[in-house]
Amino acid sequence: MGSLRCTDGSSLTVVPVAERDRGGTPYEVTLELRRDGRRFGVVGQRCGHLLAVVADRLAAARADGSPEALRWPDPDDRFPVPPAGRSYVVPPQAGHPRGTHTARCPCEGRGAGVPGQPPADPELFSFRYRDRVDLPSTGELRCSVRTSAVWLPGPADPGAPPSSLRGRWRVARRAIVEAWGDDGGGVRAVLTSAELAGFLSGLLAEAERRAGPGPGPAPVRIGRDVTDGPHSRRSGP
Repeated sequence: MGSLRCTDGSSLTVVPVAERDRGGTPYEVTLELRRDGRRFGVVGQRCGHLLAVVADRLAAARADGSPEALRWPDPDDRFPVPPAGRSYVVPPQAGHPRGTHTARCPCEGRGAGVPGQPPADPELFSFRYRDRVDLPSTGELRCSVRTSAVWLPGPADPGAPPSSLRGRWRVARRAIVEAWGDDGGGVRAVLTSAELAGFLSGLLAEAERRAGPGPGPAPVRIGRDVTDGPHSRRSGP
């Protein structure tokens, strides 16, 4: 599972819950949100594939030699540039004909900005629960990237030019993870690129651990393509 310390001092825990087909084989996950140990909401039906894609793109962006590394020397500021105008749609699975879960791509909706230009606050993922039997609101989990600038004045020197000419701007990027519960309340956590990578890595590892071995002969990796065995599932865009 992944746990985050929020800006209000509370703890947000994201617990992956395995989705299973009629034969009992795990093939995807839904996320249960807990705030300070209490159930907060349920989001992201069949979202494991998208989380794995985001984790892979984040790792590539953080690597030395990546396009992001040329612009952002500090690895903590490196986040992936969202692809242009795509949606990640996870189709209903065979033997599990529930409603399709759609996760917004970063370039859609909030912060889309000018066409052809990177959004000001791109979204890495945004999950709600999508099912025919849903209540009007069962929660939301969203992660966006925000850029901020802090003025760092130069050393105090009576003979130096005005501070506006001696200082510099420190520009930083951070991941903003926001969660809303089914009661309408919300929390927020601010993460560096490394902290977000660790959160996603732990979440995916826990998803596969909780799924355990299914009754079929083929191993199952939650959120990844599985192509061999009678219980194969392929999810994603």
